[in-house]
Amino acid sequence: MEPNETVKTEDIKFDENGLIPAIVQDARTKRVLTLAYMNRESLEKTLETGETVFWSRSRQELWHKGDTSGNYQHVVSIIADCDRDALTVLVDPDGPACHLGTESCFEYPLTGEPDGGDRAFSLETLYELLEGRKREMPEGSYTSYLFDKGIDKILKKVGEESTEVIIAAKDDDKGESIYEIADLAYHVLVMMVQLGIRVEDVRKELASRHIIDHKVKQEYQTVDTGKE
Repeated sequence: MEPNETVKTEDIKFDENGLIPAIVQDARTKRVLTLAYMNRESLEKTLETGETVFWSRSRQELWHKGDTSGNYQHVVSIIADCDRDALTVLVDPDGPACHLGTESCFEYPLTGEPDGGDRAFSLETLYELLEGRKREMPEGSYTSYLFDKGIDKILKKVGEESTEVIIAAKDDDKGESIYEIADLAYHVLVMMVQLGIRVEDVRKELASRHIIDHKVKQEYQTVDTGKE
């Protein structure tokens, strides 16, 4: 099969116990959350429900992640490896993956440190930090100052930073442009937190435009080739 070619459930190779390892990964941060196992029934139920369902080797029964804790994992995609005997399951989690309450089951380094010594940076982790600033309003925090002043002050800063980006780009200064874009991105995220707009909301909007653009491109190709 060619890379990126969709596989079918009958293509999946289960071991002698009827199981296949499933590496569960946060679809946004790409952090590995847990390693679990699926049998054919749990894989089919995962595909049917859109939430992770595993096979518990200790209890010898199906295990719908979240039924007890409420921390369901909503499936974004399931990808088989080259031998079709292991799966990566990308999810949007409702909460911690580990039964101990940690984000990931992988928190105990044999060498080095988890995440290379620092939590992987993403727009989502920055957004969460800003949410914490708004919730806790620590004294002396610039972010807390912006939230305290309200939307008018935040929008003023977004406008100012937009101008700075334009000036840096006009001067063809790559380094300064990167710096100012980062400033603008930060203030836009502050605005998003204030308005209750999440990063995922913007991602979904961009994804919908990508689908539309792809369809339009296909339509143009159809016209060019004369095919209906």
